[in-house]
Amino acid sequence: MGRMLEDGLLAMGIPFDNETLEKFEIYKKLLLEWNEKFNLTAITDEDEIDVLHFLDSATIWNDVKGAGSAADVGSGAGFPGIPVKLLGMDGEMYLFDSLGKRVSFLEEVIRELGMKGCFAVHTRAEDAGRGEYRETFDVVTARAVANLSVLSEYCLPLVKKGGIFIAMKGRENADEIRTSRPAIARLGGSHLEKREVSLPGNESKRTLIYIRKTGITPAVYPRKAGTPSKRPL
Repeated sequence: MGRMLEDGLLAMGIPFDNETLEKFEIYKKLLLEWNEKFNLTAITDEDEIDVLHFLDSATIWNDVKGAGSAADVGSGAGFPGIPVKLLGMDGEMYLFDSLGKRVSFLEEVIRELGMKGCFAVHTRAEDAGRGEYRETFDVVTARAVANLSVLSEYCLPLVKKGGIFIAMKGRENADEIRTSRPAIARLGGSHLEKREVSLPGNESKRTLIYIRKTGITPAVYPRKAGTPSKRPL
């Protein structure tokens, strides 16, 4: 069992036990096995998986651990939702993804690790935000490369009033944050804050952007599937 994850969690002040570390090892094994069948991640070095996937996901653990419900939009191979849940998030975690094969992978991970209160859902974010999951979650997060305006239209309709949306980004892009403010306000969000984080064992910086849901998202949002990315607010 590698030390990168264990040392990193210690450095981040996140509690864990041997059973948790063993579950991360099983998760990593499943990820690499499934990655041979279809593309889940370009990162295949085990230490890099520990840092760039597992520890990166853990940067929001303190923000999510006490939430009654959370959603990970565009979850892909389960980041950040599965690591956050494995580290002891109290409430329910929903993993939304639009690709059936990725959802099948997530379902196997949930089953193999015996994860209670964790659910993989095959849906596009726009459809989830217009249906039963609208304004349901205390916390919604996305670890994606999409523009913040686009991510906000995917995610803010899912957040209940008083909840938060956390966008997990690479290096800060001040122009992106500035230009996204009108879209965020239109979607019922405000109180934009950011926090820069460093990953143990890695020199790269990450930026976490926090948006508080202070109003109700207008019924016209999110627009139909595909529109937010083609015509950002």
